[in-house]
Amino acid sequence: MAAARHLRSGLPLIRAQLAASESAAVAQGSRGFSSQVAKPTGKQVKVPEALYGGTGNYASALFLTAAKANALDKVESEIKTVVEASKNSPLFSQFIKDLSVPKETRVKAITEIFAEAGFSDVTKNFLAVLADNGRLKYIERIAERFVDLTMAHKGEVKVVVRTVIPLPEKEEKELKETLQDILGKNKTILVEQKIDYSIMGGLVIEFGQKVFDMSIKTRAKQMEAFLRQPLEI
Repeated sequence: MAAARHLRSGLPLIRAQLAASESAAVAQGSRGFSSQVAKPTGKQVKVPEALYGGTGNYASALFLTAAKANALDKVESEIKTVVEASKNSPLFSQFIKDLSVPKETRVKAITEIFAEAGFSDVTKNFLAVLADNGRLKYIERIAERFVDLTMAHKGEVKVVVRTVIPLPEKEEKELKETLQDILGKNKTILVEQKIDYSIMGGLVIEFGQKVFDMSIKTRAKQMEAFLRQPLEI
């Protein structure tokens, strides 16, 4: 129960940081994609959380289009398939990263490959835009951020907890209950444990773009910095 107690002690700080980070969802899609995808069905669709940067814009644009087409699950599965292909096929990986390949060749190859694979129009058009803009090499990061959006849409929150030893089942349960109290009862908490000996003890919690570092390593650095400060006489 030590980890959960450790987390509860930081509840006020965590809640304050969460409140300060609330912002409007990104409504701006990636360049060129909106003209090639399905038009709105009349239902108002918004991204569940704001993402920033180029990959965030692309992921947000894909989410909006897939949601309007009622194809979120299919598009998510297809995007994951593309990422797996880039990992398992050196030839495909080289192709998507090689900007010396003429743009027209990239677009034609991508369109034909994924049309033959039976991909949805949303995914095919999206990949064609990435190929056209020379952004296929970022597909893995875009996919990660797209999955972040689909999880948020379903009320799921992936929480990565880094510790030096695995949390006992009872302690993990209490930790999830504490996180549920922080994030709200309408959320589904998915905890992923990672062993990280470098933190020396304590725990580090990551979810979304937020990191709450309650490790012994960080506390030791803070204490060292304090002790190095000149004494006031």
